[in-house]
Amino acid sequence: MAKPKASARETEGVPSFIARLADRRRWGALSGAILLVGLVWTGLSATAQQAAGGASPREGFTAPDFRLGLLGGGEVTLSDLRGKVVILNLWASWCPPCRAEMPALQAVYDANRERGLEILAVNTTYQDSEAGAARFVEEYGLTFPVPLDRTGEVSRSYLLRALPTSFFIGRDGVIRSVVIGGPMSETTIRTTVESLLGDG
Repeated sequence: MAKPKASARETEGVPSFIARLADRRRWGALSGAILLVGLVWTGLSATAQQAAGGASPREGFTAPDFRLGLLGGGEVTLSDLRGKVVILNLWASWCPPCRAEMPALQAVYDANRERGLEILAVNTTYQDSEAGAARFVEEYGLTFPVPLDRTGEVSRSYLLRALPTSFFIGRDGVIRSVVIGGPMSETTIRTTVESLLGDG
């Protein structure tokens, strides 16, 4: 009994598809194109980082600079705090872990502010409210500066993924430690701050 004839689509499409997969030159060209795209992307990323002054929200890199208005008035610029150890803490008033760690941050601040510690508790106001931040600050008796990230620019610059997130910045403006999520214990905060204050 004769085998049924394959359709034109089967006889033409499948073998040519298999032939294309087996063609080493095509794989070489595809691999080369992928490599080229990767190199271009890496080059553009490096150029963008150089344009930003080499700042990156990662350990070992200079903390991205910013200027923000403060709760209660005035402004703060991160780069103006060079020479101090800075804890940059991103938080919101509705965030339970933020609430849990704020008393520990305040305690460490009280114990070390005279030694050169500054805390910038950046409220993510674009997803919170100034009224909520003000109630929070009053409730916890916070005495360190509370910058307001009204547009989300600082949160984007620091690639915020979770609240709270804290960046421990050395006197030279370089990020030494990043803690994503929380709450941090007072011991963790105190130990990290002590090592940075002891550096100089």
